[in-house]
Amino acid sequence: MKERELNELTDQELLERKKQQKSNKLINAVLVGFCAGVLIYGIVNKGITIFTFMLLVMGAWAFMRWKKNDEALDDELKSRNLNKE
Repeated sequence: MKERELNELTDQELLERKKQQKSNKLINAVLVGFCAGVLIYGIVNKGITIFTFMLLVMGAWAFMRWKKNDEALDDELKSRNLNKE
């Protein structure tokens, strides 16, 4: 999420994004779990190949991106004193 984009949102829009963030965390957890299952299955059956390695790299990249977006939103909420859970 771009910092400038978050600065331009109203307080209500930020609170709605926070609600979406909570539901997105569940979806992200399911996706990570599915990818981990596919990764383990691939390693057990075929060993470590380029495809299992790429899945691992893509999963790590996605996790870091989600974490960065969540932190940016939380920081903006904190700067506006909107820490309502």
